[in-house]
Amino acid sequence: EMSQRKIFLVFLFISTVSLLLHHGGHLNWTMEAFHLGCPAIHSHPAPGLKPKHTNVAFLKTHKTASSTMQNLLFRFAERNNLTVAMPVQACSHQFCYPRSFTSHFVHPHTIPPNIITSHMRFNRAELQRLMPNDTIYVTILREPGSMFESLFSYYNQYCQSFRRVPNGSLEAFLDDPGRYYRPDEKDSIYARNTLAFDLGGDKDRPASDVVYAQSFLKEVEQVFSLVMIAEYFDESLVLLRHLLNWDLDDILYVKLNMRTTSSKRSLTPGLPSKIRAWNSLDARLYDHFNASLWRQLSALGLACVAREVRLLQRAQERLMRSCFGERMPLVRSAAQIKNKELRPWQPSGKVDIVGYDLPVNLSRGVSSQAQELCLKLIMPEIQYSRVLLRSQSLRYRRGYQLRTPQLSHPPLQPIRTVLPRHPQVQRSQPPPPVAPVPGSETGSASTSKPVAGTQGRTTKLGLKSSQTQAS
Repeated sequence: EMSQRKIFLVFLFISTVSLLLHHGGHLNWTMEAFHLGCPAIHSHPAPGLKPKHTNVAFLKTHKTASSTMQNLLFRFAERNNLTVAMPVQACSHQFCYPRSFTSHFVHPHTIPPNIITSHMRFNRAELQRLMPNDTIYVTILREPGSMFESLFSYYNQYCQSFRRVPNGSLEAFLDDPGRYYRPDEKDSIYARNTLAFDLGGDKDRPASDVVYAQSFLKEVEQVFSLVMIAEYFDESLVLLRHLLNWDLDDILYVKLNMRTTSSKRSLTPGLPSKIRAWNSLDARLYDHFNASLWRQLSALGLACVAREVRLLQRAQERLMRSCFGERMPLVRSAAQIKNKELRPWQPSGKVDIVGYDLPVNLSRGVSSQAQELCLKLIMPEIQYSRVLLRSQSLRYRRGYQLRTPQLSHPPLQPIRTVLPRHPQVQRSQPPPPVAPVPGSETGSASTSKPVAGTQGRTTKLGLKSSQTQAS
């Protein structure tokens, strides 16, 4: 009996060592988590394992690393065969921003959606009418000083409030904003409280109206389960991963829509406080939700978060080496990028937005699915939106022709990193397709970033009316 017990223990030891060697990527994290008492992360399917949450509304705000988040969500949707709400052709790649969002802006071939993530002006009632009841709402904010400098540079040739300023001087604008700013003018949305406007608030509400500001903050807090902070992008992704029960593979990213260093200007002493005073509602939003983020991180355990961030960064390095042969791909100007599908949109000749190109020899020893993943990882917003709408329209038409629920194409298999994905994916099932709406055929998306449309005047989040650091 003793010898049988010894044989059993030896067999158990060998099996355990073999399993750990086979899944070596999980060992360090598992041991770290064990010693720290961090939330458990399953390496294998377990009975009763909670499925991933797949109904997500991400409010894409301006100059906040939101293009990087959008790309992450697009890729998640494709891997899991989910439906992403895309704008109708008349809206280009945005939901007719800056008009207040309505479901009429959504392409009929992408309804009902699991995910929505393209630029819009938030309209709570319309989104709740469109999205499933269990949708989780997420957005992202950025420190007002760096964000406003980015807006001023990026939209300098589009926003009349900025164009009026002599020599394109940010200092001159902030010395006397009222001299250049016209609240009802087209594109004035980029010149004051842009975050508040994107969230459906009143960008021109006086800073002295504290009651409005507090009410607005409360509404945002009620709707959004997570408000990410661009300056703490990786930490925000850790919270997102836990909120949605996603895996490490689901939050891998490459920074997108970045400016060159020469396109950025450093803020001279005194400018940050002037920016905060001019954008007082944005400043209140940022301060409130930055504090909220750190309370959530503390609740998860700062040591656990720090280790998960390191794991995320190591996994990204492995992914980068798989795709580019380097730890990080080399950034290139649009003119240097040979593949036009990878050239980022340039707002003007005065701002240089950089992107990436795939190595010429990527195809050697790399599967076509892995190549596709690498391509999508660095694909700019406009091109990816066009590709996604085309593929979803094709899927819709196939389903319509067969008079059955929409057919699914095999999801892309990602390059493996550290943690396996859960075997189950929870998503709302679309009803049998209806006849296509006349005039709703898919067309090529514009390669510019129009901001056509009249400015909505919705002043509260709940009214029932019609980039990692960002650069």
